[in-house]
Amino acid sequence: MENRHLIALFVLVCSVSFGTLATCLSQRLRDAAFFMMVTLAAVTEYMNVNFVSRDWYRGTTCGFEVSFVDALSISLLASAILRPREGEERFYWPKSFGWMIFYFLFAAFCVAMASPKLFGLFELSKMIRGLIIFLAAALYVRSERELRIFIFALGAVVCYECLIALQQRYMYGMYRVYGTLDDSNSLSMYLCTTAPVFVAVLTSRFPKYLKALAMVTIALAFVGVILTISRAGLIAMMLMLFLAAVATISYRITLKKMAIVFVVLVCMAGALGKAWKTVGARFADDSLKNEYGAKHEQNRGYYIRIAAAIAEDSWFGVGPNNWSYWVSNKYGPKLGFLFVPYRDTEHKPSQIVPPGRDIDDPQAAPAHSLAALTAGEMGYGGLALFTLLWLRWLSMGASFLWPRTADPMRRMGVGILFGMCGTFLQSMTEWVFHQTPIFYTFNILLGVLASLCYVRKTRPERRGPREIEPEEEDEVDFTHGTEDPFIIRS
Repeated sequence: MENRHLIALFVLVCSVSFGTLATCLSQRLRDAAFFMMVTLAAVTEYMNVNFVSRDWYRGTTCGFEVSFVDALSISLLASAILRPREGEERFYWPKSFGWMIFYFLFAAFCVAMASPKLFGLFELSKMIRGLIIFLAAALYVRSERELRIFIFALGAVVCYECLIALQQRYMYGMYRVYGTLDDSNSLSMYLCTTAPVFVAVLTSRFPKYLKALAMVTIALAFVGVILTISRAGLIAMMLMLFLAAVATISYRITLKKMAIVFVVLVCMAGALGKAWKTVGARFADDSLKNEYGAKHEQNRGYYIRIAAAIAEDSWFGVGPNNWSYWVSNKYGPKLGFLFVPYRDTEHKPSQIVPPGRDIDDPQAAPAHSLAALTAGEMGYGGLALFTLLWLRWLSMGASFLWPRTADPMRRMGVGILFGMCGTFLQSMTEWVFHQTPIFYTFNILLGVLASLCYVRKTRPERRGPREIEPEEEDEVDFTHGTEDPFIIRS
């Protein structure tokens, strides 16, 4: 272990100790820790320390990563258990947590059955970090006050990512922008995951400043997805924004509402029209037939064929995070793709593509499909279990679709549902669900959703000043709220 790792370990222990003490003593510091956890999740890779690093490995995790976000999540979780707020339980069992633990245990079993084990252990460490951040969010958000802090933090970081994307496109001339997430498809998935949440903010009983933030966030996120030139991302964004609006707005037709819809459609058409030269060219590059039918190209059909070959060979796949290792060394050559093999887990393989080999890179990349990647690494059993876990998450969000109400503690569940659907749709053609910023943000959304389910179950009588029917929402005083998020209860 290098000196920088020892220093990082010492700083981490001190950060967790001090953070736990501070968040136990001060509600304001606990709020600040949660705010930073949400905002810094998107840039966590810039604050990582990678123990036992294998940065040359083309996997979904390349070491035992630890970041400042982990220190914040551990501190929040510890303070919620050690010193809960007045009137709150010390701990509750969040919905889907049991399924998530079972999936983790199955992944651990697959690692135990696989070889090599090091890369699988990297992935297990990330899954543990995701469970901690999920619990931290679930135990922190217990009322509308904490929900407002969450919305403000998420809106701030989404706007930041989109402004960085605009800078990359119009100041630096980048063809496909990526924000701080290192890849354009990653930024696209991040925006598809977060933007639908703000549609629910617009149609809920939130203060005007949060509604203004939501409008700006949605507009910037839509432009940001266009600038990534991600085909699946653009389709997912438009579909999820539309469905979220249909699920949350009042169905009563008014002149004001028609004018707003007209302006929104004109702005969306204008943004698409301005970028259509590049977006249209991207859609025209490859047809579905080429993407999935051509058997001598590294297209998306290639990943499915590789996954099927692995799953037929092994009940439990090659092991989490071992896709690149085994596809480069065995399954790629079986299908005619002669990658440069990994020698072992200790030495960096050659980065030179030998002449005459029809491959894009020396070693195989992770499958550009979350389903194919899961089937290849954990077998059909792992894919079935992961599908059930996703169904559990989606059912939690779908439970908020009815009855329709403008209560933020109910309606935000709908926004998170369509954010998860955006992640799911783009994951059909991408693996970046496993990328740390997206994985963290998704688990924070899950934690908030689990908290909303808990509040609904334990406080069913909560209706604000009065229950609001959809037809009345236009007449609601949107300045009404329970508390300002920065005022501490006595």
